Amino acid sequence: MVSIPINDDLLLRSYVPEDAPALFQAIHKSRKHLRPWLNWVDTTTKEEHSLEFIRQSLAAQHNQEAIALGIFLNGQIIGGIGMHYWDHYLRIVHIGYWINKEHEGKGIISASCRHFFSFVFDKLNINKIELHFLPGNKRSAAVAERLGCKIEGVIRQSIMINGTLQDVVIAGLLKSEWNK
Repeated sequence: MVSIPINDDLLLRSYVPEDAPALFQAIHKSRKHLRPWLNWVDTTTKEEHSLEFIRQSLAAQHNQEAIALGIFLNGQIIGGIGMHYWDHYLRIVHIGYWINKEHEGKGIISASCRHFFSFVFDKLNINKIELHFLPGNKRSAAVAERLGCKIEGVIRQSIMINGTLQDVVIAGLLKSEWNK
């Protein structure tokens, strides 16, 4: 289990199977808000899908392939953050995150990323973090900039979102840059 306290009210922690109903509800309530940016929203249509995600996430964490954490505000799931594509040889991971609409714009994602980045760099000895986002996702672009990530390029038409091929912006941050 991973648990990263942000402040008295905000916590990042590994999901447990008992979180499935609350996780599904958090996604369901923000479906319209999340759908333009995240292709997994359309495949999360019932509580069982959230439970299966949690089970797969716990197995991936155990196997050191990925880590998925809930963002909990006063004990309630309001979003998620995680790392995937964990390359142990190159020591690179991709970080992804989401937050429900009512908590957007309050600095929660930036604070969560700062603490999660420190965990990833310091505890897991990762050398590079990558953020991948759609060019139209101005909020993710702003988060990447605030955290000191550098835009490394755009991979053209490399993800399918809502049946349409989309470009992906790649922003990167090295451990040496984070430690400055």
